[in-house]
Amino acid sequence: MERINITLLGREYTLACAPSEKADLLAAVAHVEKRMKRVQDSGKVVGNERIASMVAIQLALEFLTLRAPDGPLSNIALGDFQRRIEDMHQLIDQVVGPETAAR
Repeated sequence: MERINITLLGREYTLACAPSEKADLLAAVAHVEKRMKRVQDSGKVVGNERIASMVAIQLALEFLTLRAPDGPLSNIALGDFQRRIEDMHQLIDQVVGPETAAR
C-alpha cells in the first residue's frame, strides 16, 4: 500500500491505496474537491462537514440512479438492480431456508 496526501477544502488527509489505484483515487479526489468547492461557493451550506455531507448525498444519488450505457440492464438503475438482487436473496432464503442457502 502506498500513502498519499490529499487536500479537501484546505484540510489535509493521508490515504492509503494500492499503487495501481493511485491515479483513479487522485481523479476521485479531484472530482470530490470540485463538487465541494461548488457547494461552498454557492454560500448556502457552511462548514466543511456539512459540505462533505451534501456532496456525499449528491454522489450517492448519482451512483444509485446510474444506468448501464447499453445492453440488457440499460433500463435499470443500479439501485433498482441492487434491490432486485436483495429481493431474490430473500426469496431463495424463504424457499430453501437460510441454513441451506449459506452452504
